[in-house]
Amino acid sequence: MDFIDLKSQYRRIKPSVDARIARVLEHGAYVMGPEVVELEQALARYCGTKHCVSVASGTDALMIALMALEIGPGDEVVTVPFSFFATAEVIALVGATPVFVDIDPRTYNMDPAQLEAAITPRTKAVMPVSLYGQCADFDAINSVAARHGLPVIEDAAQSFGASYKGRRSNALSLIGASSFFPSKPLGAYGDGGALFTDDDRLAQLMREIRLHGQDRRYHHPRLGLTGRLDSIQAAVLLAKLEIFDDEVASRVRIGARYGELFAEAAGGGGAPVRTPYVEPFNTCVYAQYTIEVEDRDHFEARMKSHGVPTAVHYPSPLHLQPALAHLGMREGRYPAAEAAARRVISLPMHPYLTESEQARVVQAVRESVA
Repeated sequence: MDFIDLKSQYRRIKPSVDARIARVLEHGAYVMGPEVVELEQALARYCGTKHCVSVASGTDALMIALMALEIGPGDEVVTVPFSFFATAEVIALVGATPVFVDIDPRTYNMDPAQLEAAITPRTKAVMPVSLYGQCADFDAINSVAARHGLPVIEDAAQSFGASYKGRRSNALSLIGASSFFPSKPLGAYGDGGALFTDDDRLAQLMREIRLHGQDRRYHHPRLGLTGRLDSIQAAVLLAKLEIFDDEVASRVRIGARYGELFAEAAGGGGAPVRTPYVEPFNTCVYAQYTIEVEDRDHFEARMKSHGVPTAVHYPSPLHLQPALAHLGMREGRYPAAEAAARRVISLPMHPYLTESEQARVVQAVRESVA
């Protein structure tokens, strides 16, 4: 059983993928070719934003967003301690200080009730994460940020295709930053990412920053980086967009089916596990289907013996990572994030997971927690 099945997806879209890649190979514009422009237009339409700026990775997307907002040494950016390391890494890389707000233990996203207390005169942005494919509570977060005149950047690396109160992820704040790493809900065949905004000036700045800060050939009014998307990756993403709505519907259906199977297992006397909670105003694309268990190491070994792959996203909260030790944060500072890091484990999840495979996964979970 595959944890994420990209092979079945490729077989489904092979004619379109192969044809689009062949066109890139024929015209030879391998970087920033016509496919990139076509993709940016398609992604902006999908998310409902005025601008999409494609970039080389989700990490570059976050970095470029911070650079466009001129965030640097002496500044603070408020984010969460439970995420992939890139979330805090980019803040430190631009010379700013990550300041953390604990998560809501139900959704694993930023707890808006704790946000205001983390804001100081040095705060220059708020960067919530839409983790595991579910958007954070942006109305509440944007409201607090607006009172303090702060921009909000959505770290939407895992939530492309998700919606919040009828609006799509990446269109919920001043800037959305997404990732197209192969395992994401919309994934390339290599690294890739994109930025989304309705702000004309920010869009132009982000386009310049992704090309060494260049506003015209060999003229660099600002520092930037090599953050461009390759044409072949754009071609792959265009092919995947053709079926993306169907895949999102499959993810929602499969996530709901997991919930039903676990409820049945618990009703039948099976040992309980904590399954994902999705807010009623959200749709989740389940970048991961993540449960919580006791004695995770034992559980992981038992699942492996059943031939069912698992993964841990993420085993250590960001404030306890060695690279951020200079922040001086000790264990116990963010209890919800620390508890999640000890207990979470992700199960196989992708649009091509069959009902029989799901039943096998749930049965393996029942036996592994027994």
